[in-house]
Amino acid sequence: MTITQTFPHGGGDWFKSSFSGQTGDCVEVRFLDGTALVRNTRDRQGPVLEFTRSEWEAFELGMFNGEFTMPPIGEGEPA
Repeated sequence: MTITQTFPHGGGDWFKSSFSGQTGDCVEVRFLDGTALVRNTRDRQGPVLEFTRSEWEAFELGMFNGEFTMPPIGEGEPA
């Protein structure tokens, strides 16, 4: 994973989940040249996370298999 401030933010096909609603509490994703780019919807000029295809696919598989399910509030948080 790479974090960059210099990646072109404008243009292209940035998209977000249809489940994110209209509150702005989401991230946007763009696929470009075999990478997955992720940015905060509220800070579109801020840092962009860049994932290789294999990193993104591993993340997707983990999501599909329930490996990243957020625990209920109060569980699994540091004391």
